[in-house]
Amino acid sequence: MEINNLTRVRIDNRFFEKTVTKLAKLLKIKLPEISLVFLNDKEMKNLNRKYRKRNRLTDVLSFDYGEILICLPQAKRQAKLLNHSLKDELVILLIHGILHLVGYNDETKKDYNKMSKKQKALWQKITS
Repeated sequence: MEINNLTRVRIDNRFFEKTVTKLAKLLKIKLPEISLVFLNDKEMKNLNRKYRKRNRLTDVLSFDYGEILICLPQAKRQAKLLNHSLKDELVILLIHGILHLVGYNDETKKDYNKMSKKQKALWQKITS
């Protein structure tokens, strides 16, 4: 697993590697090599506009070739808003990104609910 930290924040690579391994086992899949990249607001907004044609900030983007991009400042804001740790929020976003990689989407309300339910179940198993 490759982790690119473009935000100058201390990231525990081993923790994320272990989390990805656990998720693969729980999903009963073999994940491709995962590249996890932490970006700032401007970079994430630009990539969301370029690849999803949405001119707004997003918290996580996933690409089929195994790359997951997480907006670290947005994750920090969400963690504060939801009253949990940044580490917890990053794991939630990692789970979300991996679910996209394995075929889940959240474009319709039905798909969003299905993905959200799976994400919560995985989160509970990862943190227990």
